Amino acid sequence: MSARVGASDDARPFLKWAGGKRQLIPAILAVVPAEIDTYYEPFVGGGAVFFALAARSRAFRRAVLADANQELVLCYQALRRDVDGVMRELRRYRYGEAEYYAARARDPERMSPAARAARTIYLNRTGYNGLYRVNKQGRFNVPFGRYERPVICDERRLRAASAALKRAKIVCLDFEETVRDASPTDFVYFDPPYVPLSPTSSFTAYAQRRFGSDEQRRLAAALRRLGERGVPALLSNSSCAATRELYEGLVADEIFVRRAINSVATSRGPVAELLVRSSAF
Repeated sequence: MSARVGASDDARPFLKWAGGKRQLIPAILAVVPAEIDTYYEPFVGGGAVFFALAARSRAFRRAVLADANQELVLCYQALRRDVDGVMRELRRYRYGEAEYYAARARDPERMSPAARAARTIYLNRTGYNGLYRVNKQGRFNVPFGRYERPVICDERRLRAASAALKRAKIVCLDFEETVRDASPTDFVYFDPPYVPLSPTSSFTAYAQRRFGSDEQRRLAAALRRLGERGVPALLSNSSCAATRELYEGLVADEIFVRRAINSVATSRGPVAELLVRSSAF
């Protein structure tokens, strides 16, 4: 007997995230299998697809969510386990430049899980343009963002997200290890750091380990292996010569979306993205 993950219609991302999939949701949901045993999302990021499935009560027994960003994973884990504690810590924060840099300077490893998650949410909601970027030491280094009235503690959204995460296993793992046990009754969605459209547009510093060309090739091979095993899997990436070569021979739909989170304002217009299917479809 299958259970439904997160029946709340309010389940949606509570973090702003570069490359969020809100505009791609209709195209993604159009190819999602009607019944899913385990839903895998190895690059969960803001979790737009996971929360969209949860909000629509799409039937999947459980989910496995993973990311290379440890702070993000710990935030999800804390919110799932103790939403009241996270919100209690989050209510302590006030929007202001001095408060922001004081929070950014704190050592997250010295904080409780709830406080650490609240710090992540606060920095995300009040940092510049919703970016997540770390330096070579793995420390968050996004500057202060200037907003009119940023919502720091959206209690309804956080509770809905916590409810949706109750049946999810949330891990900090490499994508290949994350999907190792995926079967034909499951569904995998890959949303990796995108192949840059130009040498100067690369932005993959969401975690201490960069996601470069070797990882992109490894990911393409993993998608092909899933197809050979009969596992339905979908992958999104930029539409460029490099990705078309990586996924040659697989069904790929080109979709134009507008990107709102970009460090250069003139680069926030419509861009082409690919949705690539494994051969199991």
